[in-house]
This record gives sequence, C-alpha cells and structure tokens, in this order.
Amino acid sequence: MVQRENWGSRIGVILAVAGSAVGLGNFLRFPGQAAQNGGGAFMIPYFVSLLLLGIPLCWAEWTMGRYGGTRGFHSAPGTFSVICRNPRARYLGAIALLIPLIIYMYYVVIEAWCLGYAISYLDGSLALGNSPEAYEKHFNKFVGLNGDGALFGRSGGEFLGVLIFTFAVNFFFIYRGVTKGIEAFCRVAMPLMVVLAIVVLIRVLTLGAPLPDEPDRTVVNGLGAMWNPKFEKLANPQTWLAASGQIFFSLSVGFGVIINYASYLRRKDDVALSGLTATSVNEFFEVCLGGLITLPAAFIFLGAASQEMGTFSLGFVALPNVFANMPGGQLFGFFWFFMLFIAAITSSLSMLQPVIAFFEEGLGLKRHAAAAILGLLSAIGALFVAYFSGGLVALDTLDFWVGTTTIFVLGLIQSIVYGWIFGIKRGHAELHEGAHIQIPIFVQYMLKYVTPVYLLVVFAMFCYHNVPGYLTSMNENPVAKASIVFIGVVFTFLLILVHIAGIRWIKEGRFDFLLDDDTADGVSAGSVSTAASGKGENA
Repeated sequence: MVQRENWGSRIGVILAVAGSAVGLGNFLRFPGQAAQNGGGAFMIPYFVSLLLLGIPLCWAEWTMGRYGGTRGFHSAPGTFSVICRNPRARYLGAIALLIPLIIYMYYVVIEAWCLGYAISYLDGSLALGNSPEAYEKHFNKFVGLNGDGALFGRSGGEFLGVLIFTFAVNFFFIYRGVTKGIEAFCRVAMPLMVVLAIVVLIRVLTLGAPLPDEPDRTVVNGLGAMWNPKFEKLANPQTWLAASGQIFFSLSVGFGVIINYASYLRRKDDVALSGLTATSVNEFFEVCLGGLITLPAAFIFLGAASQEMGTFSLGFVALPNVFANMPGGQLFGFFWFFMLFIAAITSSLSMLQPVIAFFEEGLGLKRHAAAAILGLLSAIGALFVAYFSGGLVALDTLDFWVGTTTIFVLGLIQSIVYGWIFGIKRGHAELHEGAHIQIPIFVQYMLKYVTPVYLLVVFAMFCYHNVPGYLTSMNENPVAKASIVFIGVVFTFLLILVHIAGIRWIKEGRFDFLLDDDTADGVSAGSVSTAASGKGENA
C-alpha cells in the first residue's frame, strides 16, 4: 500500500483547493461571459448556480474525498468503490481521471502562452504600437493559429521552448508530492497572485480617461459596461447555461480534483468551513479582481467592441493593446501575464495529482515511475494540441467534449452517488465530522433532489443548444474527428488501467473492510460480497 500523505496545514489545503479553482477562467473567461450575458444581470443566474450547484457539490466532493482517503484511497476509482460499496463502481472514477488529464493536455499549452507573453514583456518584444491588428497577428503566429504544424517549423521554436519549460515546472512540483510540492507552491503562489492582481487593479482604476479623443472611455464607464444589468438577458436560456458552466469551470467542480485533494485530510480535519473558505477565495479572485480588471481596462482603450470579444481575443489581443497605451504598460503587462502563468500552474498541478495518485495506489508505482508515465502520456496530448494548432480546432474540441460536457456528466454522477447511494444522513454526519461550522440539513436535501434536477435540466439545455453544431464540425473537420478519437483512446486506456487496479485491490483485500462497514451501517453487504467473491477475476 502507498504510504499515506497528509496536508501540512489547514491553510495549506485551503490555498491548494482555491489554487486549483483560481485560473485563467477567473480573469479571462468570467469577464467575457458576464459582459456578453447581461452584465450585472448575469450575476443572478451566476449566484443561483453557485448556491444550487457550486457550493453543495463542493461540500459533497470534500466529504466523499475525505471519506475515501480515511479508508486508504486517494483516487476517484477507489473512492467511488468505497462510497458505492461495490468494486465495480471504480469504472465511474475513470471519468474523474479522464477530465483532469485531457484538460491538462491543452491547459498547459495555454499556460505556455501566458509565460511566453510575460517573457515578451520583459524583453520588450511585445511593444507593437497601438494597432490591434498587430497584436492579433502576433498572437496568431505565436500560437500557430494560421495552420497545423506551424509551431514545428523555424518560427515555432520559441514557443516550443516555453512549452517544455512549463512542462518541467509542473512536473518538478508534482514529483515532490502533496506537501512539499503542491502545498509549498500554493502557499507562495496564492499571496503573490493577490499582490500582482491588486497592483494591476490599482493601475486600471487610476487610469481615468487616458484618450483625449475619447472622453467617454473612462474607468467608470468601463465598469458600467461590465456591470450595468441587462435584465432582458435573463429570458435567454444561454445566459443560464453560461452561468452554470462558469461555476463548474471556475470552482473545479466535476473535475475529480477536490475529491483527490480532500482525500489527504485526516479524519477529524474540517471540510465544511474549509470548503466554504476555498470557494470564497475563488469568488474573490473572480468577481472582485477579474471582474474589475479585464473588461474595464479593455473598454477604456477599445470601446464597446471589447464586450463581444472571446476569451483568447480578450486576453491575448485586447489586453496587450491596452498595456501598449498605458503608462508603464510594459511593467504592468509583465505583472499581468506572469500572474496568469502562476494562476495556471496552481490549476494544472491539481489536474496532474488525481492521475498520479491513481498510478501510485492503483498500479503500485513509485512516485518517480508514476510521474514518468504521466509525463509521457500528457506530453503526447500536449504535442497533439500544439501540432494541430490551426484555428485552435483540437484545443476547442477537447475543451468542449471533456472540459465542458464531461464535467457536467461527472457532476451529475457525483450528485447522484452522494445523495442516493452514500446517503444524505451519512453525508450530513460525515460533513460535520470535525466541522468548525454547522451546515443546515436542507443542504443535504438540495444535494439529493434540487442539485441533480437543476443540473440535468441545464445539461439537457446545453446539449440542445451546442452539441449539434459540434457534431457537424466533427463530421466536416478531420482534426475535430481526430480529437474525438484521441479522447476515446485515452479513456479506453484509463478504463483498462482501472480494471487492472481493481483486480489488484481485490486480491490485496483492500475492499474487505466494506463488509464490516455495511454491517455497522445496517446496509446489505450482498453487493460487496458478490463483487469480491471471485477475488477480482470477473471484476
């Protein structure tokens, strides 16, 4: 059995979980989503989703993760087996390995964009004048947007070097483990991110009206463009879909990350207040910092057109143009993109840990061997995304089918497993084990009835509005089709490994304690004894 790790401190786990949530979505995705979906009115479905989906599911994941960890499992396959009292439930956990692994494969590429831009501000190579077209051209060339394989020619050497360095940074910390790697990095990174973000925020809020020919483009009007409510947008289902998707993406709910992180808690470690605190830290970064920096700054220099920009255009085209017009822009541009890079690292480390934990406990690998296999697997995926860079089709396809659609699926599975299999009575007691605050019992009923129904409705609407278009794209674009095949190959590989791990766990007697647990809880142990009777040959 793999030696059990624990978080070094309560603040360490809170910062690590908050770090997994705080990322590019807070500073780039959220402002764009809010501006395009009703401004201040967007916050109504946003907070509804936070209360009905985000916070309850966070508590459920914290609870299930700690429960699995105290029974010797740090990976989702093992945790689902424990909670469902059936070793076959481990196959559900394969989804919680697929999501962070696939997302890391393209997220690390975006991470490298941020570092590349930070370096460009340091050496002055991003001083391209006041033309938005110049920054768009630079972005297209830097990320290989103009054609597949563009980054593997002479002009792509710079980016590939940055990508390799970014990869190395991630695996340096993930190899060091939970306490010495992830926690140690997040304890430094999170405060540094706050400082850098506040410095940039102060600079933005003190800009006034810097363009003499555009006296109406002020900070106040920029904030108005971001936050003035357009209540008619609430009648559009897409607004509610965008809000729910933002909550999932922002809080790392349905990623398989929180379950893994919470598994390193001790039995009496608080999860109720810690989960709420981590969520609150994320909301501070997203609403108070991201919502006050990105779009207001872009509005001042680019006007109303900035409200309709996509995430990448806003972050890598509009904002560099903003910094070019801003006094001291080179310094603030470096601060901004270096902060994004740090934020991305805290997120990408959380994507690697669930998979490496599974390799260790499921396959019996040492940390260095698990890191090497994970590094090879994720490098193949990252190179796939980097090579098929034309139009960012590969990145977009992986993000839609895994980074969006499958997250909803896992979130729905987790809400059902928690509310209907783990049980709200047991869940309520487990949540309050060592808790520093009391959570009202109605939250458990929300998790059992309201959350899965709300999630199912949102997911059905999401599929209705978005899936047909992506299916058409898949049929028409060979890169999109290849990306789907790639997802299928990775998932099949993970399912095989999960199957092997289950046989190994059963032979080692890792599930034997479930019989005692079921008897103690007054639950039938038939499903456990049936699944384990063959010692895994038919598991």
